[in-house]
Amino acid sequence: MGLRKKIAIIVAGGSGTRMGHDTPKQFLPLSGQPLLYHTLRVFLQAYDDIRIRLVLPMQHFSYGEQLAASLHMPDMELVAGGETRFHSVQNGLCGVDEPSVIFVHDGVRPLLSTRLVQQCYEHALQNGSAVPAIPLKDSIREVKGDSNRSVDRSSYRIIQTPQTFRSEILLPAFAQVFDLQFTDEATVVERSGHPVYLIEGEEENIKITRPLDMLIAEKILEERMRNGK
Repeated sequence: MGLRKKIAIIVAGGSGTRMGHDTPKQFLPLSGQPLLYHTLRVFLQAYDDIRIRLVLPMQHFSYGEQLAASLHMPDMELVAGGETRFHSVQNGLCGVDEPSVIFVHDGVRPLLSTRLVQQCYEHALQNGSAVPAIPLKDSIREVKGDSNRSVDRSSYRIIQTPQTFRSEILLPAFAQVFDLQFTDEATVVERSGHPVYLIEGEEENIKITRPLDMLIAEKILEERMRNGK
């Protein structure tokens, strides 16, 4: 396939209500910087030629402009979020008209590694898609009405981001009519008739949704700093 342009659509439209703050969680301080700063920095460290499109509610564009300045990224594009994640990603894809590998990443997953970004790119280049996933550790049960049953956890995976696709797969998929069953990019691509390829994710690539997650993220970043990562 050869080398392709790299585009990262960072979706950061959350309100942060579960965090108990007026400030949206993606802008809360984490190790001295806004949470989103850490997320964006990983992509910039992975590839110096990557184009970043940051999807935000319009009322938060001033935060985005401050982040762009702190990361010395005058060409970072700010994109208005949509009613749902599907529509936010759809907005982020507008104007992409050249062969690319496109990463779609949750802005509140700041602990991914540059290695994971690079692996997603290489696998998507080869297979068309790359979706990070990790095994379940706990026992799980399927609940139906008043009954429940044990299921084999080895048959299930926890899905992460960046969900990564070649543009000729992702762009037509997002031309579909929205469906409530579209919970992530993989479900959209799958509906369009393309297989989704899983790659090994990372245990530390957690999604920050609760105050406890912030404490865990602080500890992980402190450990990385001590180890010079």
